[in-house]
Amino acid sequence: MRTTSLRVTATLPNRAPAHGRAPLAPVDADRFGGMAADALLAELDTWPKPGLVSPLDNGSHDDMDYGTFLSSINGVRPFYAELAAAGAAGADMAELRRIGGLAEDAMLAATGGVNTHRGAIFALGLLCAAAGAACADRLRLSATRLTRIVEERWGGEITRGPIPLNSHGSGALRRFGAGGARVEAAAGFPHARTIGLPAMLAGRVLTGDEGAARVHAFFALLAVMEDTNLLHRGGKEGLRDARCAACDFLLAGGVGRTDWLAHAMAVHRAFVARRLSPGGSADLLAVTIFLDHVENTP
Repeated sequence: MRTTSLRVTATLPNRAPAHGRAPLAPVDADRFGGMAADALLAELDTWPKPGLVSPLDNGSHDDMDYGTFLSSINGVRPFYAELAAAGAAGADMAELRRIGGLAEDAMLAATGGVNTHRGAIFALGLLCAAAGAACADRLRLSATRLTRIVEERWGGEITRGPIPLNSHGSGALRRFGAGGARVEAAAGFPHARTIGLPAMLAGRVLTGDEGAARVHAFFALLAVMEDTNLLHRGGKEGLRDARCAACDFLLAGGVGRTDWLAHAMAVHRAFVARRLSPGGSADLLAVTIFLDHVENTP
C-alpha cells in the first residue's frame, strides 16, 4: 500500500496550460481522500438505517458486520486520494475506472471477498476526482460545482461505459430497467443535491443533532430512490413497500417527532424480516454527507 503523500501539482504529470491560462494549482489529494473515508464512516455510524449494517446490528445481512465495513473503509481510503490526484491531472473516465478497480480489489482483500462499498467507491471516487479538478483550476468548492464537474466531464462516458455483469445494479437494469448508480452519477447526483442535502438541513433544524439529521436525510432519499439493491432483494413490491414506509415516516414528522426513534426502529425490524437492504440509498447518504462537508468547510 502506498504511504507517500499524494499532494500533486500541475507539473506532475506534465500538463501544459491551454490557451495561456494560469498553471494548475497544487491539490492536497489526501484531504479529499480523508473526507470521503469520513463520509463512509459517518454513513456507517448512522442509526437506525432500515435493513442496513450499523454499530448496533447487522441489519438484513449475514455476511458482513460493523467490523467488515471498518476494514473496507481503511482499505479503500488511499484510493480516494489517488482519484483526487487523477482528477487534478485531467484524467479521463478510463483512468478513473482503473483506479476504482484497484480500490475494489483492496476492498475485497480487506473484507474477505465481501462487497461492502462498490457503489460508494464509484460515487465518492467521482466526487474526489471532481474536487481535485476544481482545486487544480482554482475554483471554489461547492456541492453544485463538484456535481456539475462530474456530469460535464465524465457523464457521457459513465452512460456509455461497460456495465458490470455481476453487480446488483446491472441485474436490476436487466430485470426492471432501473438506471441505478450510473444514471444518478451521470446526471450529477441530483437526488443527493436536491433531496439529501435539504433533508439533512431540515433534520438539523428539527433536532440540532447530527445523527438524527443523517437519519432524516436517509429516509428522504429512500422515499424517492429507485434503489437497485431493494429491487434485487425484494423486486418491485419490495421497492414500493420500502419507499412507502419511508414516506410514512417523513409524513408523520420524521425526526421532528418525539417518538421518531421508535418509528424508525419499527421500519428497521420490518425490513430485516423481509431481508430488504437499501444499499443504494446508503451510498447516496454517504454522497450527501460528503457534499454537506464541502458546503460547510471554509
